[in-house]
Amino acid sequence: MGGDVMMSKQKIHIAVIVSTIDEEYQSGILEGIRQYAFANRITVEHFVAFGNIGGDVGHDTGEYNIFSLADLSRFDGVILVINTVQLADCKERVLTQARASGIPVVCVDKQDPEFDTICIDNTRAMHAMVEHFVTRHGMTRINYVSGPADNIDARERLQAYRDVLTQHGIPVEEERIYHGTFQSRDGTAAVAAFLKSPLEFPQAIVCANDNMAIAAVNALMRHGVRVPEDVAVSGFDNIYNARNYAPAMTSVERPLARVGQLACQKIIARLRGKPLERETILETRLCFSQSCGCCETPLMDTDEFKKHNYGVLESFSLDVSLVSRMSSALAECDSLEEYTERLREFIPPIGCKEFYLCLCDTWKQGIMADETEENYLLHILSPNDYIVSGYSDTIMVPLAYKDGAFIDVPEFPSREMLPGLFLTENEPGNYYFVPLHFRDRCMGYCVIKDSDFPITSKLFHNYIMNISNSLESVRKIICLDRVTRKLNKLYTVDTLSRINNRNGFRIGTQHVFSRCIREHRPVMLMFLDMDGLKSINDNYGHKAGDNAIISMAEVLMATCTDGEVCCRFGGDEFIVFGGDYTEERAQALTRRIRAALEEINETKHLPYRLDTSLGYHITVPEPGTNLFQLVTIADNIMYAEKKRRKTSRYLKRSGNV
Repeated sequence: MGGDVMMSKQKIHIAVIVSTIDEEYQSGILEGIRQYAFANRITVEHFVAFGNIGGDVGHDTGEYNIFSLADLSRFDGVILVINTVQLADCKERVLTQARASGIPVVCVDKQDPEFDTICIDNTRAMHAMVEHFVTRHGMTRINYVSGPADNIDARERLQAYRDVLTQHGIPVEEERIYHGTFQSRDGTAAVAAFLKSPLEFPQAIVCANDNMAIAAVNALMRHGVRVPEDVAVSGFDNIYNARNYAPAMTSVERPLARVGQLACQKIIARLRGKPLERETILETRLCFSQSCGCCETPLMDTDEFKKHNYGVLESFSLDVSLVSRMSSALAECDSLEEYTERLREFIPPIGCKEFYLCLCDTWKQGIMADETEENYLLHILSPNDYIVSGYSDTIMVPLAYKDGAFIDVPEFPSREMLPGLFLTENEPGNYYFVPLHFRDRCMGYCVIKDSDFPITSKLFHNYIMNISNSLESVRKIICLDRVTRKLNKLYTVDTLSRINNRNGFRIGTQHVFSRCIREHRPVMLMFLDMDGLKSINDNYGHKAGDNAIISMAEVLMATCTDGEVCCRFGGDEFIVFGGDYTEERAQALTRRIRAALEEINETKHLPYRLDTSLGYHITVPEPGTNLFQLVTIADNIMYAEKKRRKTSRYLKRSGNV
């Protein structure tokens, strides 16, 4: 596509890079984008992360990785709500991607000389707010709760606070400044710090956003500090919760929806080659309300407030039920097939037109490794396909939903992002690409088209994390099952001959042997000792000796077909167990073994002769009999037979097993 697209002939696709869309700042901007896109039949692909959740860098890495999926060069334009991304290196990678894309780029609330930008005058707005407390209320002890130091909005607002105090001759005391991250928890932590401070308690607390301001008021009230009687508080953004909090928050209103609309307009203007200014600065409005004692801003009508909140609570209750049921259902899955079948139930309720579960094919490779390979356990426990940055070349789609029906979608190259995404026959709409990961481990992503759920539900991130966490549980269960089976084989199977070792023999015979003791039924133990193995090793090498042992094991597996259990007892010795056995069956088994050996000697033209001495013992075991006591008896019988056959091999027998 690119910047020379013909508007009248091709569909327009705009990518949006944004984090934490359940905050009112982000959702307000996105609402403006959607409004403009709908009116102009533009498709918007949102690449959505939920970063800075609890300060876990591994989680943030997994979330922000979704931005690497976006091949921006395939879009007509990109809107970067870049100040919502908290990791500095991730933010720089996104900016680098945008610079290399060759398409129109609009950056929201971050000035960049290479991009079109839309922002507000943070300095002017915060200057007016602090000035209000100084001149209108006559306050001189004004504390401040800031945002992150690498955020341009936070830096400009903090500098405005410092400037106003300096202009009025009020000392800037660093202990009156709390450096936060724009999160609610920062408001709580700031109040705790101010209460412990040796400085006189503030007359006002100015916060860099509303979320921190609301949390600060809550913390103050818990400590018996009244707002605004004991201390005034202000926020920034004038979000719904701030406007309708008690006390209603003094704040700065910014035209968020207008930001989104203007961002789209700038991209379209660039595509059409129209000249325009790089930077657009929007006006803000100060809203003085109850939290500073001014009450100049009208409050929402009580009935309207009740109706709105009832709708919010009802929707939240439904979403809680959905996410809870989903968590319970997916937690019980132990295979990918069962997982996708269960997940189907929770796709239609989010009201989407399309849904795609897209997994890196390395997710499959990590659990489908060849169990016969020597390094299988190392591979499955620490796979080489652990992806942290980017996605696998191939994406598989175990679950896809479109227009009310579940469909099959074949694997596709990850560079496509989604098969058919840019087809001209597609109806315009809103796509949401959200990451699936466990900590920093990338598993894939989900794509949702035309659903209000991602933008209206506070539980959308929980919904996606449910998918991620339960998917990781399925992967671990599959891995654990495969590792357990592999360990069982290593514990019970002889690695050379591929038949039971002593442990496998003990486990495989335990049930039948115990039943024969209880029911007084006869058991048979046969002991076999290969003839001439040392000579084979000495004359033809140990590989030939190993092949002879393998051939002997294959003979036993081919002839022990009537419920017998065979094993390699050690070296060139093998044993066979049969339950409820007779002399006739033992003789028949002996004949089958010797016939099979003779066939090998006649058909394979080996340079040596494959043969064995054997002896068997049949008895009705008494309670308390140890199976290996019977093995010793069979061994002695075999040894007697070997002597009768006058073999030249000298055998030193200890009599112990």
